Amino acid sequence: MAQEKDLYFEDFTVGRRFESAGATLTESQILDFAWAWDPQPFHIDVPHSDEGPYGGLISSGFHTMCVAFRLIHATGYLASASMGSPGIDELRWKKPVRPGDTLRVVAEVTSQKPSSSKPDRGTALIDYSVLNQKDEEVMSYTCIHILAKRS
Repeated sequence: MAQEKDLYFEDFTVGRRFESAGATLTESQILDFAWAWDPQPFHIDVPHSDEGPYGGLISSGFHTMCVAFRLIHATGYLASASMGSPGIDELRWKKPVRPGDTLRVVAEVTSQKPSSSKPDRGTALIDYSVLNQKDEEVMSYTCIHILAKRS
């Protein structure tokens, strides 16, 4: 997918959409992340995960979030304007992510507001939907982005 560059606050109009390329998660990637950061049995215990609550090995939700963040970063649409973020709202893990699933991210700007105290920037709320290869939503969240203005 082509990267969009040189976008600034003014370009993040309500309704504008962005979409990432896809990434396929392997069993090895799921296990490596889980052993390091989220070692719950359904993320690390392959032999017994079939008997667990999800009927097999699943990715940590935090791993899914990291993959989504990387996919969005790779689009380049935040590269010029991003000044950070004060947080994420409404994070929901909706379906398990399993080895072999291919994830992509669809983002839509839902609001935009110039800063009243810092004229060089504004904020935009962007809704993110993380989809698997079946177009099932596996995760969603809203991020508050602080974005530099062009001028």
